[in-house]
Amino acid sequence: MQNKCHQNRKRSKRRAIYCPIHGCYLHSVSQKYKLYADRVEQLQQRGVGRQNALILVASKTAIPLEGEWLEEFWCDRCQQTKWYYVKKCNRSYEVAIAPSQLWQQVSGVIHPHGNPSVGEFTKRQARIICYNCTKDFR
Repeated sequence: MQNKCHQNRKRSKRRAIYCPIHGCYLHSVSQKYKLYADRVEQLQQRGVGRQNALILVASKTAIPLEGEWLEEFWCDRCQQTKWYYVKKCNRSYEVAIAPSQLWQQVSGVIHPHGNPSVGEFTKRQARIICYNCTKDFR
């Protein structure tokens, strides 16, 4: 029994994610935001054949990308938090500053310009503060 307990202590408790600028350990300050693909090109960039990518996109609205996510980290050397694109490769991680186009592939994040499927009237009504402001209904 002691041997099993001793083995568990040897196991690292931290993910080996390091600052791409300074090389120091990055401290996570947010949850993981998983990435999804909704276009054939996104799947092809990740090594999926064109035919398979077309079938996947046609059968599902969004395909989860395994081992890829956005996460916010604190760097001790930079003394600031930044959003990073993290890709798990075997037992290591590739880390890069998150490009803005990746935010469109994330689940659980509010669209910066509002929901594109919501009409202008509904957006305007949602911004109205006063209770009796019903001029659009007259």
